[in-house]
Amino acid sequence: MSHRFAGRARTALLSAAALLAPVSAASAAEPPLRICASSVEAPYSIAKAQGFENKIAVVLAKTMGREAQFVWSDKPAIYLVRDFLDKNACDLVFGVDSEDERVQATKPYFRTGYVFVTPADKPEIGSSWEDAAKPDYKTFAVRFSSPGELIVKQAGKYEENLSYNLSLVNFEDKRNRYTQVPADKLVNEVVNGDADVAIAFASDVARYVKASSKPLRMTMIRDDFKRSDGLKIPLHFDQAIGVRKDDAELLKELNAAIDKAKPEIDAVLNDEGVPTLQPNG
Repeated sequence: MSHRFAGRARTALLSAAALLAPVSAASAAEPPLRICASSVEAPYSIAKAQGFENKIAVVLAKTMGREAQFVWSDKPAIYLVRDFLDKNACDLVFGVDSEDERVQATKPYFRTGYVFVTPADKPEIGSSWEDAAKPDYKTFAVRFSSPGELIVKQAGKYEENLSYNLSLVNFEDKRNRYTQVPADKLVNEVVNGDADVAIAFASDVARYVKASSKPLRMTMIRDDFKRSDGLKIPLHFDQAIGVRKDDAELLKELNAAIDKAKPEIDAVLNDEGVPTLQPNG
């Protein structure tokens, strides 16, 4: 399962009649590329295909000579494999981790990691997770159950930030339904001066950092974070496309298309403002 999707939930599928939305034309000889997509997964996937992974999907479909056909859900993307891919309603899911056991994963189409988001007019915080422990930084905006939250815990600042972070979701109960801090909210907390630092996955927040009215800085955190018990917590992740485990032919086609379309994929990521790393795969 993608670390991006852990714990996400929402209600009700869109009606079947409204699910299929063609985006680009291709030869009638080729079947459409049916892409499982959430309409509530900004900035990755948004209604009208304005998410940056929607744009990458269109690039790949064109490269494969197919029509990009989005199969939309109003649930968060964590449910796409279970409710759509496994039921053959669509054929691929973007944004899975390369190790996701629910699917066969393609080669990565990009890799990025967790970042510190700070005001650009302030001194750089540093690139080690341990820099979060510096006394100058007191208030941290993070997502729940994320590596960012673990960093704040390891830095000894969790308790003093707990009430603040719960306030970002209006103290909504997390027990019976998924509750998460929106990515744009993390960035706005730094812009408004309510948080000294936001810790977030770079591609979650890059769009909002780039569009911010106040100049901000994203600093990639080194991938050397360990808990107090010595367990390594990854901070850098390959992002891949998941297909059904028996769909070896589509996997092969997608891998070839990722290689061929790399300049266009990189252009989408650059336009989004996502800082990228060299993929492992």
